[in-house]
Amino acid sequence: MENLSRGLVAVKQEDGVFVSWRLFGTDPDALAFRLLRRTDQGEPVEVSDALIAGATNFVDTKGDVSRELEYSLAPVLGDQEFPRTAGVRAWEKLPLRIPIQQIADYQPGDSSIADLDGDGEYEIVLHQVSRGRDNSFAGVTGTPVFDAYEMDGTHLWRIDLGINIRDGEHYTQFMVYDLDGDGRAEMACKTADGTKDGTGKIIGDADKDWRTMKPGDPTDGRILDGPEYFTIFDGKTGAALKTVDYIPNRYPIDGWGGIGGNGGNDSYGNRCDRFLACVAYLDGERPSVVMCRGVYGRIVMAAWDWRDGNLSSRWVFDSGSSYKPFDDASPFSGMGGHSLSVADVDSDGKDEIVYQAMVVDDDGKGLFSTGRRHGDSMHLGDFNPDRPGQELFLISENEGYTVKFKTPGAGLHDARTGELLWSHSEGIDVGQGLVADIDPRYRGAEMWGNVGGLRTSDGTDLGQRPRSVGFAVWWDGDLLREFVSGSRISKWNWKDHSEDVLQVFDSESGRRRWRRLTLVGDILGDWREEVIVPSPEGDALLLYTTTIPTEHRLPTLMHDPQYRLGMAWQNVVYNKPPHPSFYLGEGMSKPPKPKIRLIGQGESIHP
Repeated sequence: MENLSRGLVAVKQEDGVFVSWRLFGTDPDALAFRLLRRTDQGEPVEVSDALIAGATNFVDTKGDVSRELEYSLAPVLGDQEFPRTAGVRAWEKLPLRIPIQQIADYQPGDSSIADLDGDGEYEIVLHQVSRGRDNSFAGVTGTPVFDAYEMDGTHLWRIDLGINIRDGEHYTQFMVYDLDGDGRAEMACKTADGTKDGTGKIIGDADKDWRTMKPGDPTDGRILDGPEYFTIFDGKTGAALKTVDYIPNRYPIDGWGGIGGNGGNDSYGNRCDRFLACVAYLDGERPSVVMCRGVYGRIVMAAWDWRDGNLSSRWVFDSGSSYKPFDDASPFSGMGGHSLSVADVDSDGKDEIVYQAMVVDDDGKGLFSTGRRHGDSMHLGDFNPDRPGQELFLISENEGYTVKFKTPGAGLHDARTGELLWSHSEGIDVGQGLVADIDPRYRGAEMWGNVGGLRTSDGTDLGQRPRSVGFAVWWDGDLLREFVSGSRISKWNWKDHSEDVLQVFDSESGRRRWRRLTLVGDILGDWREEVIVPSPEGDALLLYTTTIPTEHRLPTLMHDPQYRLGMAWQNVVYNKPPHPSFYLGEGMSKPPKPKIRLIGQGESIHP
């Protein structure tokens, strides 16, 4: 795992300065901290009267918020004090504004974070989008562009995938992760003729245009011919390190239909160009990148290893093609969705790929299929702390030809075996759903969709559900999770079944035009999560962090491998929140120590 800095963040408030930092997954339980403040260019002074041995946050009420303030930490274990961290300047206000280089007719889209240069600090890789299209719609799109930034807005590189990669949520999946364990992250994605790397080098044939130009035709703007590549890029420079043929190719174009969705098929490039991707520790030691194609019928996953400058194929899973009425289809066909997850569901120390309604084992063989078919939402985690293992909450589509299957619209499964624990809304098309512990009166997490009521982890119907069904965030001081919806963070009020607003995302101009979330996760500070949104003007990313004190001492969620991998796949298709491998909520037990080894130039006390 990446060896991070302490992620120290300080934000000026009316009553002082809120300061927060990371506890590492490898830290000893007895580790405490000395917090120091430096005013202007003076000498650092200790802020607290005693060592901070509890939660890793503190409100400094003695600092003069009208002056420049800098904070640093010294970890202390018994009578041993470790070197002080680098000082960080207190933010004058929320949010942190990260300027970006705008492109005409583009807007900020999804992003990912990783340590691109090995210094223990996160950088941002931002996907800039122009005229992005859903696969079901024809039309010419802009070229997908990726920019890398330091948190202060310093621009590192730009990669332009070119005209032969169509832009849209289902097309452009990018994985940013340290794939070879050298302490610096790489970026991996599908490329094509004309892709320009971060140094200006062209991949393939710069003059080829494989786009279909037939206005009014379903194939217009699509790329249905020509080579497809898979490229590993250097995270520090954006240089293309290795390019190989993409596995699998698109042919036959009409071979990707099945019983997912409406149970149809097409020959114009809709179903054949549905892509997903993830990173997984398939050998239990180092990560592999898994590139995926297909959701409604045929599903192919190709696992790759990037080791010592070499890119090699680990395995390929292929459910195979089938044609209507799909009687000969594999039980794994048509089980894909518009999100995925990665976890060690069978507790063998190696990760599995949870691909909506089915799971592929670490060796590339199908582990089980629930038969629940395609859906737009799924969540994987330890949602019921009173039963062993993790649970898989599935939201399923029922439309057109497939209504006859009477698939449950929502339901919970055992993540190890696929056993159905409970379900509801048979034959009903449920579009969205969310899982979070939002009511402290009931053990475990609650779950709901945009159809049906709020349910406990054992399936008990609690009645009225929240309106928010999209994204969850740990924000305030308790162990319950909050919602991110529209331009605000809100909290479920279980007493009167309403949502109380905690935070509104504003810009300097006062405008609140919200496009979409860029990223949500434990990016800075303690274990609580940050939210990154585009500025309404599109010229910056706005990073919001909580300034609400908490009494709960937890390690950074980024040192839980399942959560960290969730941050890597969050940008895939319909973005979903990451969940840790352990139950995090009211009445939780102490999280287990993660079995990780830290690599890089961070600030761990046991490098």
